[in-house]
Amino acid sequence: MAEIKYEIRETLGVLSENNKGWSKELNLISWNDREAKYDIRDWAPEHGKMSKGITLSVEELRKLKYLLNEMEL
Repeated sequence: MAEIKYEIRETLGVLSENNKGWSKELNLISWNDREAKYDIRDWAPEHGKMSKGITLSVEELRKLKYLLNEMEL
């Protein structure tokens, strides 16, 4: 399996942290030297390991923001 390259361009915020030190984060990440996208996933301390996550374009993030703003929480 080919190695996945990533560069965290900007850390936008931590959503939560578990008791093992992993944190769920919203970051702007470039995957395999491509255009950076918004990304939500769990990260080990120092960003050495990661879980599966979700990657969003600007348009998808705007739509998600709209949908969340419409929800009654």
